[in-house]
Amino acid sequence: MDSHSPQPSRRDVLRGALAAGASLTLAGGLSACGSRSDAPRTAGGDQWRQFKGATLNFISENTAPTAAIAADLRPFTELTGINVNIVTLELTALVQRVALDLASGRAQYQVVYADPYQVLAPYQRGLVDLRSLQADPGLPDLPGGVTDFIPTQLDAAGRFVESGPIYALPYDAPTMIWQYRSDLFGKYHDRMADDLGFDPTPGGDRTWEEYFGIARWFNKNAASDVKYGTGHQARQHDSLMNDFSNVLWSYGGDYFGNGREVGRMGSRDPGPCRLDSEAAIAGAEFYNRLLGIADPASKTWDWDGVGAAFRAGRLAMCPNWHEYAASNELVLPGRVGYAPLPRGPAGTANMYGGTGVAISANTLAHERGAAWLFLVWATSPQTQLANLRSKAGGGTPTRTSVYELPEVRAAEKRPSPMPNMLTAAAVRQAWQADRIGLRPKIPMWNECNTAIFTQLSRMLTGGASPEEAMRSITSRVDRIVARGWVA
Repeated sequence: MDSHSPQPSRRDVLRGALAAGASLTLAGGLSACGSRSDAPRTAGGDQWRQFKGATLNFISENTAPTAAIAADLRPFTELTGINVNIVTLELTALVQRVALDLASGRAQYQVVYADPYQVLAPYQRGLVDLRSLQADPGLPDLPGGVTDFIPTQLDAAGRFVESGPIYALPYDAPTMIWQYRSDLFGKYHDRMADDLGFDPTPGGDRTWEEYFGIARWFNKNAASDVKYGTGHQARQHDSLMNDFSNVLWSYGGDYFGNGREVGRMGSRDPGPCRLDSEAAIAGAEFYNRLLGIADPASKTWDWDGVGAAFRAGRLAMCPNWHEYAASNELVLPGRVGYAPLPRGPAGTANMYGGTGVAISANTLAHERGAAWLFLVWATSPQTQLANLRSKAGGGTPTRTSVYELPEVRAAEKRPSPMPNMLTAAAVRQAWQADRIGLRPKIPMWNECNTAIFTQLSRMLTGGASPEEAMRSITSRVDRIVARGWVA
């Protein structure tokens, strides 16, 4: 660039980048959301400044992308002139706050972290169908359109029952994978292989029975390096349902019939609970046996607890959300490996915990436009790349285009400036349509979930056999669903 030429501001650079993404997708035709455009919309002019001076409140769970965005909101404020206040809460508290806000008729929180199961499914009618904003020629378009989002995630995090309306844009994508001490597996590989009779290297071709054998081997043979072979997020909490579900699905069990569709698109009437099936009971029996040799503290841990124990060197391996890679690499650099979870008799499943960002239908007209600008910016490829680089965040992109960037591909190998990308090979497998684990997206899920993890906890503490626990959950869930459907 000529040294005497005026230098573009960061706001102009952001405008250009966002506009370029939109133009590439929408030039001369039908946009990803179905709106007709004779010419590509741009982010220039007054589109990004038309709500200057507005203030938005964004309520979110304390997640990696929100931490990264909260650490540096200047790019958005400089681009738009809009101020954003971010409130972060534990998920249960967030759900309660959002429910009250939606019922009030006036949005205190214009932008909502819409958990698919606890916010989107029960409160979908209180959220804006984002297609109306995507189609508005006076508002900036989504760079890359909605087709740039990973399709399964767009359905799971953004839609409910119908394939048309979009109530949230995929914002984060935590997924459960196998995390293990690669240094210890390297050290003991040959001994384990000789003793166990199979290659213990973690991967999607390992079975849950082999995982059990590896965990028990570490318990007995590696006390000088690690205390327990495996640990789990098995506290009486949502985390227990997540941890158990990976095993349940891999054994061929499911919560309802047509489970993949109920998980991906959702249902208001999922039919009878299927946790009393032989496959589901077999999965529960194995899970109960696995927890019998796991670190006993597992029954007190959620995802943070098992993550901290793993980083402290207490565990040789554990299933956990892949976004813990950033923390793992900070404490155990180069000593952790990542793989898809083991398979069971029916295949493999990796629980997806992604969520979208939505706009409250209680927002006023100018708030709604300002909120759309924030959603476009927060989910843009440019912001997702910045989140990956962020020392405060490290959230995982939900857009295909970000994974295709050369610097992101390069970050899949050590040393990596984006440590969550070290999980990319495992996560790509976990996100395949026949492997991704999707819990039921139904309006009454929160109450069903409580019944599930309460009885699972009772099973793990010896208060019920696996069969008794599964039959008790089935009966309870059927009552909850029937009551919810009548309502």
